[in-house]
Amino acid sequence: MTDSPGLPFKYIGGNPALDLVNTTDWTSRGPENERLTDFPQVTRWAEGAGVLSSKAAATLRSRAGTKPREAEAAYQAVLRTREVLQRVFTAMADGKRPGEELEEFNRLLGRALEHLRVVPGKGQHALRLSWDEQETRLDAMLWPVVWAAAQLLTSDETSQIRVCGGEDCGWMYVNRSRNGLRRWCQMETCGTREKSRRRYGKAVGGRRYNLTA
Repeated sequence: MTDSPGLPFKYIGGNPALDLVNTTDWTSRGPENERLTDFPQVTRWAEGAGVLSSKAAATLRSRAGTKPREAEAAYQAVLRTREVLQRVFTAMADGKRPGEELEEFNRLLGRALEHLRVVPGKGQHALRLSWDEQETRLDAMLWPVVWAAAQLLTSDETSQIRVCGGEDCGWMYVNRSRNGLRRWCQMETCGTREKSRRRYGKAVGGRRYNLTA
């Protein structure tokens, strides 16, 4: 796995769980361009994804600085969770029924739901869902991500989960395009590269034809 901490996070999946999958490139050679290079990077990603508040993210980074072993364990848990999500969503995108990977996912979901609570919200009688220990447990950002994955997997949008058509990309997204024809994670990256590759292939093919005519 190659690390690229300078690459920006991009939230184009349409779901936090897919955005977590998209923090590395799933190439034919294995994962490359790792963006989650350490625990602080994980908290920054989680803040951008909206699964941690700025205050909670800063608190967890501070706690991680005093508990390096706990931070490393949480970091490895994030990477393992990302791999499970990638396998589950890939199966769904391929039109297959997940097997062993779904069992792994359900174990993650069970641990996450232990921290889900119904708490008072705004207004006299309003209640809302919340996660406990979000500013004390270093793996707290995983719980809302796994919950978001469960909601997506059981929604009508399951059939709209796609893998980018770009070569050696592997990023995933929910296809909510108006005509349903979206093929790329981003047109300005994979879409442009693929079109350039095709144009180059046609040009080279044309020159070869002329040389052999």
